[in-house]
Amino acid sequence: MRAFVFPGQGAQTIGMGKALAEAYPAAKAVFDEVDEALGERLSTLIWEGDIETLTLTRNAQPALMATSMAALRALGVEGVGVGAAAYVAGHSLGEYTALCAAGAIGLADTARLLRIRGEAMQEAVPVGVGAMAALLGLDFDAAQAVAEAAAQGEVCQAANDNDPGQVVVSGHKGAIERALEIAKAHGAKRAILLPVSAPFHSALMAPAAEVMRAALADVVIAAPQVPLVANVRAQAVSDPDEIRALLVAQVTGSVRWRESVMWMAQAGVGEVWEIGAGKALSGMVRRIVKEMDVRNVGTPDDVVAAVAAV
Repeated sequence: MRAFVFPGQGAQTIGMGKALAEAYPAAKAVFDEVDEALGERLSTLIWEGDIETLTLTRNAQPALMATSMAALRALGVEGVGVGAAAYVAGHSLGEYTALCAAGAIGLADTARLLRIRGEAMQEAVPVGVGAMAALLGLDFDAAQAVAEAAAQGEVCQAANDNDPGQVVVSGHKGAIERALEIAKAHGAKRAILLPVSAPFHSALMAPAAEVMRAALADVVIAAPQVPLVANVRAQAVSDPDEIRALLVAQVTGSVRWRESVMWMAQAGVGEVWEIGAGKALSGMVRRIVKEMDVRNVGTPDDVVAAVAAV
């Protein structure tokens, strides 16, 4: 069995998806539709802009989704659709891409939702108030203990359980700085502040969750053609009302990526395709389930190789 997974923020690069758009009209149509949905030439920023502007949350989120969907459409042209996967999953914003890929949310709606989500997450907390840090070499329970010790009345929580040795904590800047020191004392190999503009997946994102609750209420969500392994549930879901509620919960909730990959492996998945920009999820998957076959699909050559392997 195979799963298709979709990357989150941090995977963005200038030029991503351009070769796909040049090789496949169906892939270019994705970028055109996203441009139209947002009322601006996001594709020009993706292919010719500067990385600082692309990395702004409001731009990175729809840009990464568009790149992944372009790769998926290219696969479809070659005869491999989302039905070739038993499950879809995505890391944070990638969950929206996964739902779009599975036909649960339309492409234009997904682009608009991610623009709203990016802006809401950016605006929920003033710059400098929050922070995130990666704790390397600690498992989830140890990282959670660090977060609890560092909180001291402020918000500090395990935000991303990425793999057995990488947990990201998120919250007030002071608490995160305390977590860096406590983690080192607890035997973390490294504890590093992340270059992000807001404390994602923490309770401080509550205002953004309310914005998304309102935005999602106005969007049609269908049952996905392939079940979604949801970030905050770490198991498969297909009910549209449940998916809507989980997308709201995801804004403040933890991304349970390690558990999600383990759940898929236990469900019989032996092969994971990371579709879109970067290779971050592939590395995580290999560290979670060493025997899992992993493939990246982000360029025309990747598409041809993937199709040949089916």
